[in-house]
Amino acid sequence: MRSRSEKDTWRNWAGTVTARPVREARPASVRELADTVRSAAREGLRVKTVGTGHSFTSIAATDGVLVRPDLLTGIRRIDRREMTVTVESGTPLKRLNVALAREGLSLTNMGDIMEQTVAGAVSTGTHGTGRDSASVAAQIRELELVTADGRVLTCSEKENPEVFAAARVGLGALGVVSALTFAVEPVFLLTAREEPMSFDRVTSEFDALHAENEHFEFYWFPHTGNCNTKRNNRSAGPPAPPGRVSGWLEDEFLSNGLFQVVNSLGRAVPATVPAIARVSSRALSARTYTDVPYKVFTSPRRVRFVEMEYALPKETAVDALRELKAMIDRSPLRVSFPVEVRTAPADDITLSTASGRDTAYIAVHMYKGTPYRSYFTAAERIMTAHGGRPHWGKLHTRDAAYLAEVYPRFGEFTALRDRLDPDRVFGNDYLRRVLGA
Repeated sequence: MRSRSEKDTWRNWAGTVTARPVREARPASVRELADTVRSAAREGLRVKTVGTGHSFTSIAATDGVLVRPDLLTGIRRIDRREMTVTVESGTPLKRLNVALAREGLSLTNMGDIMEQTVAGAVSTGTHGTGRDSASVAAQIRELELVTADGRVLTCSEKENPEVFAAARVGLGALGVVSALTFAVEPVFLLTAREEPMSFDRVTSEFDALHAENEHFEFYWFPHTGNCNTKRNNRSAGPPAPPGRVSGWLEDEFLSNGLFQVVNSLGRAVPATVPAIARVSSRALSARTYTDVPYKVFTSPRRVRFVEMEYALPKETAVDALRELKAMIDRSPLRVSFPVEVRTAPADDITLSTASGRDTAYIAVHMYKGTPYRSYFTAAERIMTAHGGRPHWGKLHTRDAAYLAEVYPRFGEFTALRDRLDPDRVFGNDYLRRVLGA
């Protein structure tokens, strides 16, 4: 067996997690994946699957067998009568979105990046923003799961429904997802309206802005009273995508290139951050454009950062955000990244962050390499006071005792885990903390 070395070290996108597995596996079929799990279990090794590493936590880290699903990709089938698509678990969302658009189809909602694999995205509860349409996982109609004993389970509302209820956001704790079937619809157009708005206005009108738009989100720039809002609504067309030059200026130069420079300056000289924030918050102008969904929902994210996000009862979000602003205003903190606010309707997934309640998400970020613990600790104190649920793939300090209080069905999930993986073949330190031993 090859000895472990630096080249065998796995790192996540943000550089917050490293792992040195005993070996890696790249199964090319469900049968090979099941064989990988069985052989690891016989050797007493733990198994974790990694996608593109976009989780900030160590949810995918292992010292056992690291499964890379890059050969488990592609669309298995499209069912136009049922309006579903079945896709291999290692398929990047970007490839799925492009392939669906070619077929005249689309997911109903999606997050704001599409670099993740489909299984990685749903297993951690990836979401966008929506008044009526929920997370990526809520669009699953069926899934295929390889369990700790190498069995392959098909799970849906009709077949293994108790597993289906939990495994749509399964944290990698119940097995390895090998395929997913999503509900799709005929491709449609979205019109995005991006508009600067004051913090006071967006918070006072938050309920109305949410009610009046299919998809509403906003970013608040700390050290300022400025926000940038985005409203996405279905459109009859015609398509009117951003111009090549104006799109490059907004999405690449300002949102990535210049943003990288100003964050680097802020990291080197923290005292400059408030002044930079005032300029940055006014750099993005109002614009409107119309395009197919994935081109409207998602944006390139090339500036690396660390992130913590909490899901709050929607009715508490404005109070929590105002508390966050007051905390930053009176503290010596210097925060160069905007705070992101999105929403989701209640869903019925056991450990979804929106399980059983209409939800608003508040996400805080810091530029990679900038000290973040003081900021995140203070923000987390505010979020947990409002019964917040941390995003499973983003930084947080919560443990099983806390999570059992904010998830009414927490015990249902852990009991299922005990049944499907009693020997913790899929366990790791992160799951031990958030689910208990």
